[in-house]
Amino acid sequence: MSDVFVPLPARPAPIKTEGMLPWIRSNLFSSLPNTLLSVAMLAVVLWAAWGAVGWGIINAVTAANADLCQANRGLGACWGVVNEKARLIVMGRYPREEHWRPALATVLLLGLVVSSCSPRFWKAWLPLLWAAVLAAFFTLMGGGVMGLTKVPTDQWGGLPLTIMLTVISMTMAFPIAVAVALGRRSNMPAIKSLCVVYVELIRGVPLISVLFMASFMLPLFMPIGKSPDVLIRVVVGITLFAAAYMAEIIRGGLQSLPKGQTEAAASLGLGYWQTQIKIVLPQALGTVVPSIMNNFISLFKDTSLVTIVSLFELTGALSLAVGSDPNWRPFKIEAYFFIAAIYFGFCFAMSRYSLWIEKRVAVGKAR
Repeated sequence: MSDVFVPLPARPAPIKTEGMLPWIRSNLFSSLPNTLLSVAMLAVVLWAAWGAVGWGIINAVTAANADLCQANRGLGACWGVVNEKARLIVMGRYPREEHWRPALATVLLLGLVVSSCSPRFWKAWLPLLWAAVLAAFFTLMGGGVMGLTKVPTDQWGGLPLTIMLTVISMTMAFPIAVAVALGRRSNMPAIKSLCVVYVELIRGVPLISVLFMASFMLPLFMPIGKSPDVLIRVVVGITLFAAAYMAEIIRGGLQSLPKGQTEAAASLGLGYWQTQIKIVLPQALGTVVPSIMNNFISLFKDTSLVTIVSLFELTGALSLAVGSDPNWRPFKIEAYFFIAAIYFGFCFAMSRYSLWIEKRVAVGKAR
């Protein structure tokens, strides 16, 4: 009798274990207690979201009318304060008729930063571009040349001042941090001790103390009439503070590098600086990109402390614009939401760029 082929019954398709629905099923609804807790938390989130929508959108007042906002107080948000005070918050005490100057200067500086983040612009002429844009920035902001009205630095403020302090301080802090990090690993006791004292001294005090010393104490040790401008003193203080923290971040990246890398470079006959520039620093800096960007984001927000030296950056300009006006003072929370959105936008962009750099470094290592 010949054998008859009998096919096996079809097996059920495998359960999908990747994607959003499987993750929700396994993490939020895997058991009865998890299901009850997830439903309760979802109800709370929906209740809070509905309340936020009602306060911020449905019942909100968008017209720049203080009386209408007062009548609607307690029912909805007053976004009219943003319509009324946005220009003063963003530009600070800069003369209103000259607002096109800080706006153009900020666009040029941001364009330079964004361009510098792209590898296609990493050319030999990039430092010259930085010098040209910075010269144009300070020319537009300060004036006094080419027919521009002179504006003293104590009238600079708002978002242009915040961006300028962050970009210039971090740009100058980076080479200092690299030098200090290498100095802390030096075999020469004098250089190593000097770098250790600098880092420990700066990291042992808060930024507000550094700003206070640079702004109020430093002029006491200078000849009368020879003290640098307050903006210069603030930039120097922030730069030294940021460099101390970044130096420790870079030193951690240097210590994580296997010793075999330097030994291989020495076997090829490379000198100390050739080894550091071509072998050590590219790998060390690639491993600490998230920490460096975290330092950058932290410094971007810490610029709000310059208000203590009468420089009204974004947060200080808000207090100046809303706090001094009794008609709009009750709606300060809406103005804070406005600048919080600005801070979030910049910080989110920086964090996404950090992730992009991490992926590029990972691809380079994989090769």
